[in-house]
Amino acid sequence: MTHFGLLTLPQTGHLNTMLPLGQELQRRGHQVTLFGILDAQAKTLAAGLDFQVLAEAEFPNGWTAQKISQQAKLAGFAAFRYSVNWGLEITAMLLREAPQALETADVEALLVDQMLVEGRTLAEFLNIPFITVCSSLMVNWDRDNDIPPYFTRWDYNPTSSTARLHNQRNYLLLSGLGQPFLDLIAQYRREWNLTPHYLNHDENFSQLAQICQQPAEFEFPRQHLPPHFHFTGPYASSASRESVLFPFEKLTGQPLIYASMGTIQNRQFQVFRDIAQACMGLDAQLVISLGGGATPESLPELPGNPLVVRYAPQLELLQKATLTITHAGLNTVLESLSYGVPMVAIPLVNDQPGTAARIVWTGVGEAIPIAHLNVSNLRSAIAKVLSEDSYKKNALRLQAAIGRAGGVSRAIDIVEQAVSTGKPVLAQSL
Repeated sequence: MTHFGLLTLPQTGHLNTMLPLGQELQRRGHQVTLFGILDAQAKTLAAGLDFQVLAEAEFPNGWTAQKISQQAKLAGFAAFRYSVNWGLEITAMLLREAPQALETADVEALLVDQMLVEGRTLAEFLNIPFITVCSSLMVNWDRDNDIPPYFTRWDYNPTSSTARLHNQRNYLLLSGLGQPFLDLIAQYRREWNLTPHYLNHDENFSQLAQICQQPAEFEFPRQHLPPHFHFTGPYASSASRESVLFPFEKLTGQPLIYASMGTIQNRQFQVFRDIAQACMGLDAQLVISLGGGATPESLPELPGNPLVVRYAPQLELLQKATLTITHAGLNTVLESLSYGVPMVAIPLVNDQPGTAARIVWTGVGEAIPIAHLNVSNLRSAIAKVLSEDSYKKNALRLQAAIGRAGGVSRAIDIVEQAVSTGKPVLAQSL
């Protein structure tokens, strides 16, 4: 059996994707260790996996919460740029600390979050195989500029030269933001005598297999993906998550509207007030999860007396939900679709605008940019999604697509084949 190392960002959304993959590898007899900062330890151990702390003094417990607290005060491009700078700190740490830790632990293969573009360089230095895991919205660039960059909310419009020009300009912007990452990686590649010294964005991803938790149906039409890119469907699993207490006895039996703005941008209390007011008068019960960023007591009293909790057992509530109001974090979106639940999205930062654009494109919901949010248009979007059958039908269509995609089991089949053969696993060969 193989000793797999897992490398991912410490945010909940990324851990919730990577940990089920580790659990499946462990179930199949492999040894699995997640290497990361202290903030990832509790969730990793709760999932039953081994954990190796990195840079404990530099990244003490609470480092991620502090970064989240700062980012939650920002919006739009400022918040996106802040997350990029945060990611650069993680990249620098991993390039410095991970090689010795991985070598000492005799790690034989890596699963690396796609957002950690240093994965290929670490694997090549250690001379071990690695697989890219798209935990968030896939970030592979489109050389024809038909696909809008993942951080934009633009529609897919390949027949428009204007849209293509906008896409091209924003890919250039993204390239500028990513340049410090590529420069840092190039520095280590020179020091470690790895050639070529300089890699472009997509060259940092695995050449054996790239696995993506989106189903193919939840992505704009792609013409130029690598032949070893696989849409496997989501990796969500309640078994990989810490248990959450929830007052199920307070559910009224009315249609359930579940609202969550995730674990990062969850301190914009006016958004929760707008959601509560927009749901007033509906024959439905509103449940609001604060994602751990605040306590119910810290919020002013909300209109309509919604049930507000600090954390919610999301998978269990989605099984009961009629509608999800979401920040368009990919995990929440795919988990909603796994239960055939349509959505109203209020995207804020990072890949959320791009995920919201796909919600609209697939017809599984509506999206309102945060800059345009008010009670009136939110109430209209909620009423539209609840009253028109097409949203539910499209959500059920995506639910069926997710069921066909294979999920964790198929993803690990691909991982095992790639590692055992050392050859690219082609999508059409499965």
